[in-house]
Amino acid sequence: MLEKIRQLEKIATRLELDHAERADLLNRAGAYTESFLSGINGMKAFVPDTGRSPRLERAFDEQATNFGTLLDTLATEVDREGINAASGGHMAYIPGGGLYPSAVGDFLADVSNRYAGVSFGSPGAVKLEKQLVRWMCDLVGYPQLAGGDLTSGGSIANLTAIVTAREIMGIRARDVEQSCVYLTEQVHHCVGKSLRAAGLGDCIRRVVPMDNRYRMDVSALEELIKKDVTRGLKPWLITASAGTTDTGAVDPLNQISELAQEHGLWLHVDAAYGGFFLLCEETRAMFQGLEKAHSIVMDPHKGLFLPYGSGAVLVQDVHWLAQSQSYEADYMQDANAGQAEYSPADLSLELSRPFRGLRMWIPLKLHGLAPFRAALTEKIWLARFFHRELESTPDWETGPDPDLSVVTFRYLPKNGNADDFNQRLINAVREDGKVVISSTQLDGKFVMRLAVLHYRTHLKQVEYLLSFLYRKVRELSS
Repeated sequence: MLEKIRQLEKIATRLELDHAERADLLNRAGAYTESFLSGINGMKAFVPDTGRSPRLERAFDEQATNFGTLLDTLATEVDREGINAASGGHMAYIPGGGLYPSAVGDFLADVSNRYAGVSFGSPGAVKLEKQLVRWMCDLVGYPQLAGGDLTSGGSIANLTAIVTAREIMGIRARDVEQSCVYLTEQVHHCVGKSLRAAGLGDCIRRVVPMDNRYRMDVSALEELIKKDVTRGLKPWLITASAGTTDTGAVDPLNQISELAQEHGLWLHVDAAYGGFFLLCEETRAMFQGLEKAHSIVMDPHKGLFLPYGSGAVLVQDVHWLAQSQSYEADYMQDANAGQAEYSPADLSLELSRPFRGLRMWIPLKLHGLAPFRAALTEKIWLARFFHRELESTPDWETGPDPDLSVVTFRYLPKNGNADDFNQRLINAVREDGKVVISSTQLDGKFVMRLAVLHYRTHLKQVEYLLSFLYRKVRELSS
């Protein structure tokens, strides 16, 4: 038996690299990332999928592979095709960021491998993450009793908030089919997924009409709630948006919050995209009433430009969150003994979790808030500039003045089908690849959308898109 153990140990210790091996990996990885970043301005924002990835189709085997070969595979079969999410030309969907100091934070967190789920495991890591949650609570205007959790993104954050609402509002399985949820067509699709995952898929969903700026119509909302009460149903949840994905619209949060309070409903606000625009003077007023929401979702990988996988859920009373996520486990008795405050695992669907707070804490501390505030404000003005330019150009149809940094638009050709023409136009943008935008359907029409949020997106990219659109319209029209 001992000989067997010794033989296995000899092979297993290959996983432990010595100083020279670690230095070699770091040097090669550093050289790769430097090459990538030094050439980022010359890279396309979009490259179509060729469908060829021979190295990724090979099975794993018992033999080691040289790290240089792995980097070659990354370069040729991962970092080449699709949307270049590190590019300033990425103006499709809602761009994620990818700040370099965040990557350094992930590296440090991964090497030390601190378990940030329970304070007993890493008191400092838990305190650091609580500091970040407290800052976000202060930003939205929440009281000291508020709390929250850092999540892997807006989807898990929305699910956590909806589970919390379900528990605190006392919605049981027998109540679901008589319970009413209120949202608009513009609510993010992860909310529907969250309702199903939380066992609320059979709730009655009332789709609230919107105004001409794609914001929830509060009068229509109130009428729906009152009608459901008279029918003997149970209105219990309003899901509002502070920055919809399609149009960037911010619902009238103050009026909605007053209505929720009057009728005793839980108000959840999905501010995954828009929440951090609270840092900007230009947009702060439209978030009035956000502090009255019972729960809020924000995504640092959007408004704070962090790498993908950075979300947050905030709840007005941290005890509500803890009540919805309570657990018992005998093997945790040492960790939980004498615990005076909640740990992240007490407030989260996740138990095993990375120390994800460092990717947010390092850039905020390293840079200070000023450049984040400036970058977000720049995006607001770039969107306004783009909207103004198209609005003043003949034959272009623009959506509402942007609330935040999303602009919807389309070209109206003198002949032919407008939807087909705009599909051809966006295809041309993708084929060119220097910038990338996306499309959606509004009022049954095919429209293009510009989402300015990447920290590398500046006037240069927006002006290039405008000039390309003008030139391509002339070509397609002829």
